[in-house]
Amino acid sequence: DVQDTRLKIHPGSKTTGLALVAEYVRRGPTVIWAAELAHRGGVIRKALQQRRDHRRFRRAKLRYRAPRFLNRTKPTGWLAPSLQHRVDTTMACVSRLQRWAPVVALSTLLHRFDTQALQNPEISGAEYQHGTLF
Repeated sequence: DVQDTRLKIHPGSKTTGLALVAEYVRRGPTVIWAAELAHRGGVIRKALQQRRDHRRFRRAKLRYRAPRFLNRTKPTGWLAPSLQHRVDTTMACVSRLQRWAPVVALSTLLHRFDTQALQNPEISGAEYQHGTLF
């Protein structure tokens, strides 16, 4: 018999955490595999910046070119290349794991922390703007 597993995903800006968790009768939920997926967002951004700089240099050194301004629309559902890479690599890793292990459910951890409210629970309104450096 093969134990059913749940894939838990913890997305982040630089890395994404992945864990396969099996639900055992006696032990309860147990992590049987864990990994950290490193993203290349900074590298992609740097490469696009370098490509843009080379393109601007080529245009500037040749001859006068009329400015272009009507070709700047983005299609619906467009994401920045660094973000699209994060989504694509995470989904590719998830699909690989689904081939290797009997994943019956996916769980993602999405959270936002209010660090000022952790320090001072009664904070509200304009008090957020009056931090320690105010």
